[in-house]
Amino acid sequence: MKNELEALLEESAASCQSREQETFDILIGNRKDLVLFGAGGLGRKVLAALRSAGIEPLSFADNKLAGQIVYGVSVLTPVEAAKEFGDSATFVVTIWAAWADTMQEQVAGLRALGCKSVVSFIPLLWKYPHLLPHTQIDAPSHVLEQKDEIRRCYELWADEDSRREFVAQLRWRLFGDFAGLNPAVPNQYWQRDLIEIGDNAIFADVGAFDGDTIGQFVSFTRGKFRSVYAFEPDARNLSALRDRLSAMPEETRSRIHVFDRAVAEAEYEVSFQGGAGVSSTVGGGAEIIKCVALDQALPEPPNCIKYDIEGFELLGLSGTRKIIAEKRPVLVVCAYHLQNHIWRIPLLIHSFNQNYKFYLRPHGQIWETVCYAIPA
Repeated sequence: MKNELEALLEESAASCQSREQETFDILIGNRKDLVLFGAGGLGRKVLAALRSAGIEPLSFADNKLAGQIVYGVSVLTPVEAAKEFGDSATFVVTIWAAWADTMQEQVAGLRALGCKSVVSFIPLLWKYPHLLPHTQIDAPSHVLEQKDEIRRCYELWADEDSRREFVAQLRWRLFGDFAGLNPAVPNQYWQRDLIEIGDNAIFADVGAFDGDTIGQFVSFTRGKFRSVYAFEPDARNLSALRDRLSAMPEETRSRIHVFDRAVAEAEYEVSFQGGAGVSSTVGGGAEIIKCVALDQALPEPPNCIKYDIEGFELLGLSGTRKIIAEKRPVLVVCAYHLQNHIWRIPLLIHSFNQNYKFYLRPHGQIWETVCYAIPA
C-alpha cells in the first residue's frame, strides 16, 4: 500500500491545480449543456456558480421538487429530463448527503434512464474553487500541499485494512474516485474487534444527537456501565434525546447525564446553526451556545469518548488533551467532516499520547468514516 500512497503523492501541486481546472471540461466533452440532478442546497450552490460564469443550465431534475421553478430554473422529474435532454446534455449529480444513495447508484440510475453523459458534482466544484470547501470536498492540490503530514499519518495505522482505507480515501480526495472506495462496515462506533471496555465503563458522547449512540452503548455493554455523559447543544436534538431516555428503565436512565453544551478546546460562547438534526453545527447561526472542554467539564475520567461534532473534532480533542495524555480512553472520532481530518485527527491524538493504535473504518460512502484510537 505504501507504493500506492507514494504514487498518489508524486503529482506536484502546480500540476494538480491545472488538472482541477481541466477535468470537468474533459469529462463532459461536446455535451456542454447541463442538467443538474438535485435541486436542493448543493444544486442551488452550483447554479449560482454557473451563472457567475455566464452558464445557464437547461433544467433541474428532482423527483421531490418536480413541477416547480427553483431560482428561475424549471424542475423536471428525472424521467422527463432524461427523455428531453438525455442524448444531448451532461447530467451533473448535485446530491451529496449521508442519507442519499451512493454516487455510483445515482449515476447508474440516470444512465438507466438513457442519459449518455453523467458526472458527479466534484469536478465542477474544482473548476469553480470559490465554492470550496464543501463539507469534506476541497481542492485536490490542498492534499498535495500536506504530503509530509499524510506520510506521517500513514505510519500510524495499525492494520492493513486501515492503510488500504486511508489510501482509498486519499485517492477519492485527489481524483473523486468513488469506484475505488471500500464497502461500508456495519456497527459504526461499536467495533467489537477493536473496542473492549469493562462492566464499569464511563462513556462521554460528544455530539449526542438524539441519543442513538447512547442506545447503542447501552446495548454494547448489556447495560453494565457506570455512567454516560452526553453533550448536545441543539435544542431539538436534546428534546429527542430526552424522549429516548424516558423510554429506558429508570435504573439505566439515572446513570446518564445530559449537558446542553458544545465541546471545544476551552470554555466560551459561539454562534450556532441549530434545528438541522445531525447537521446542526457551530458557526454562522443566530443562536449563541456555550462550549466546554472535556478536561474541565467531566466529573470523572471516561473509558471511552465518541466525537461527532460536525467539523469541530480537532477542537474537541484539544479540550481533552489532559484526559488523553493521562488516562488513555478509547477514542472514537468522526474523521470525514473536513478534507484533512482523516490525517490530522490521528496526528493530533498521537501528539498528546504516543501509546495508541489507530484504525480507520468506513461506515458509509465517505460519510461516517471513523478513526478509532485504541490504547496500546
